[in-house]
Amino acid sequence: MKTALITHDDCLHHVTPPGHPEQVARLEYIHDALNSLDLIRVEAELAHKEVIATLHPITYIEKIEAAVPDNGWASIDGDTHLSPGSFQAALRAAGGVLQAVDLVLSQTAQNAFVAVRPPGHHAEKETAMGFCFFGNVALGVKHALDYHGLSRVAVVDFDVHHGNGTQDLLWHEPRALTITSHQSPLWPGTGSPHERGAHDNIMNVPLPPGSDGFHMRGIYEREVLPRLEAFAPEFLFISAGFDAHRADPLAELNWSEDDFVWLTRKLSNVAAKHAKGRLVSVLEGGYDLPALAASVKAHVETLCEVAK
Repeated sequence: MKTALITHDDCLHHVTPPGHPEQVARLEYIHDALNSLDLIRVEAELAHKEVIATLHPITYIEKIEAAVPDNGWASIDGDTHLSPGSFQAALRAAGGVLQAVDLVLSQTAQNAFVAVRPPGHHAEKETAMGFCFFGNVALGVKHALDYHGLSRVAVVDFDVHHGNGTQDLLWHEPRALTITSHQSPLWPGTGSPHERGAHDNIMNVPLPPGSDGFHMRGIYEREVLPRLEAFAPEFLFISAGFDAHRADPLAELNWSEDDFVWLTRKLSNVAAKHAKGRLVSVLEGGYDLPALAASVKAHVETLCEVAK
């Protein structure tokens, strides 16, 4: 089997104000970087609002939809903005993750990378923030558990910012283990190791500013991978933010493309051992365009290697 790439041009129509780091060019650079790879290419479907309402109240979903402007931008907060195409893009982003789960569980693809925006891991139950509106990965977890009937699903979030939204949405879900490594201190200021979930199902791994990939690898070997192995997930999600790269302008970690390759291989090995290789990776952050493109290409090439 091969690796699937799920994306959609609607995600290019979520336009942010000039100078905003979460910009259309992120996805354009990624498309260019992945153009030469041998992938199963799939257009993301729209998520139904009723499906999103399994984690976000319908009143919240309708509030976001009603806030979409006819032109220009509407600001949710100082960082999070809506343009005329944003709600459609957000539905594609969530729908693409659900579709990736279906493709992998139907054995159409071994694993998948979902290249969509807006991202999702900061969206809390009733709060859009950090460029995010809906919890794309958390919705994928819910889909794998409730629609497909799996018993144990894990999320590993290696974005440089803590995935507060995924944590919030999965806090009470005993069938999901959510592990997040992130720079601390850094926005949004959550992600203490003491935040453990209602069922000891949350694991936060703060990384100090200025630390590098060598430091990250040691932490993952000693703490993260053993916890993941003990959980023995039947399906693995990656919240794949590439803003821990040393070139990224929004943070202070010093990872390289080789570190993303190492981490992708390690997580794929866990998926191969416990989950029949079933893995879905979903784009989150990454704001230096050349570094983002190079890191995503290295990540997806590694997924392709393990899928053979």
